[in-house]
Amino acid sequence: MAKTHTSNINLSVELDENRVPEKLHWSAEDGGVNKEEARAMLLSIWDSKKQETLRIDLWTKDMPVDEMKVFFHQSLVAMSDTFHRATQDEKMTATMKDFCDYFAEKLELKKE
Repeated sequence: MAKTHTSNINLSVELDENRVPEKLHWSAEDGGVNKEEARAMLLSIWDSKKQETLRIDLWTKDMPVDEMKVFFHQSLVAMSDTFHRATQDEKMTATMKDFCDYFAEKLELKKE
């Protein structure tokens, strides 16, 4: 039997008195990340029994809106890349990339 390895990714959320995130930290020992600070996170988990996506979307109260826009754009681009790696669906990947370009254009994220 092959020897297995367990890798942990840890998330820590510090909340204020109203349970609004003030600080986010994450660690991934195998990736060399130890208690790095973040201002936002999007986590999606597939529940195959229920055939649905479970989500945790958090951002700190000091996350600037302009950074949130860039974060969303980069997340959409990364999801397009992941979709392509997972499905090899060239046509839909191109459509997703077109939307990412449109998103960036409408939010004026693209630098000329």
